[in-house]
Amino acid sequence: MLKSKTAVAVLLLAALTALPGCGTKDSDGIMTYDPSYETGLSESDSSALEDAFFDEAELGEVEIVDIEDEASALAASPPTVPTYLTTSAPGIKENRNGKAVIDYSNTADGYVMVNYTAQTSKRLKVLVTGPVTKYQYNITQDTWTVLPLSDGNGAYKVTVYENVKDNSYASVLSQSLNVTLTDEFAPFLRSNQYVDFEAAPNSIAKAQELCADMTDPLKKVEAVYGFVVDNLTYDKQKAATVQSGYLPVLDDVLAAKKGICFDYAALMTGMLRSQGVPCKLVVGYAGTAYHAWISVWSETDGWIEGAIYFNGSTWQRMDPTFASSGKQSQSVMKYIGDGKNYSSKYFY
Repeated sequence: MLKSKTAVAVLLLAALTALPGCGTKDSDGIMTYDPSYETGLSESDSSALEDAFFDEAELGEVEIVDIEDEASALAASPPTVPTYLTTSAPGIKENRNGKAVIDYSNTADGYVMVNYTAQTSKRLKVLVTGPVTKYQYNITQDTWTVLPLSDGNGAYKVTVYENVKDNSYASVLSQSLNVTLTDEFAPFLRSNQYVDFEAAPNSIAKAQELCADMTDPLKKVEAVYGFVVDNLTYDKQKAATVQSGYLPVLDDVLAAKKGICFDYAALMTGMLRSQGVPCKLVVGYAGTAYHAWISVWSETDGWIEGAIYFNGSTWQRMDPTFASSGKQSQSVMKYIGDGKNYSSKYFY
């Protein structure tokens, strides 16, 4: 501690005279302290300051503490977050009338978007007729719905329908398309009505956690597959009560840690797509049961149709629901591995 008034005065004087505008020179060219110089202080305040500075009275104990300069906030970007391909309806190419809009601005990226804009309480459907398959979707009023162009390149027709009576529907709006994809994976890297991972931040975050620092797509597949199989259980009550038109809500499935086959497959597909891994949600038959499973793409093997379980030497069909509910027993895995037991119908 400094207790000497002289020491304090010397320190302060040295600091002040080092600053421009804080002193004047006398006739001998010696710098002297002038507390009123460009300070804006009144004469009485200046006199008091001069007295405090030069007074020979005891100044008392002076406390000296270490005070670190506060760091400047320099962050130029947010923390690293997972990136993925998103969907939009920019209106660059669209067909609309008083009831509905079909936005086909992004056919090269493997999807169209539909919105029924009129007020209605009737059931609404969209048929997407591709080069190979006809897909049927339920939609809701005043909501943009993403529909994949799952058949790849070729001629499509997208038609919006409104229910008339019972199972009869009247067409509202239609658009024909000639689709050339940017690549074959385009429809299977983005969200759509069946795999809406854009609306599932928790599922995206979990996939990022599981796949942290991984660059090999099949390592990501292995990590996500292991998580889904080990953590989800089959929901028998839901299976007994689920209604036609049911769509998985990925974050709800993740939180509940249970679901039906559709939930298992949709959650895994969404998590992998959010990691940039091309993945198909496949709906078809396992034996006589209507079922859902997944397919992924491998750089060495191409599309591994319905098969992403690696047994150590070869790729086998991956069925997360059967593998989980069957505790991955030898008999269950043998059934999954036999392609004759599966028949694909739709790809989402």
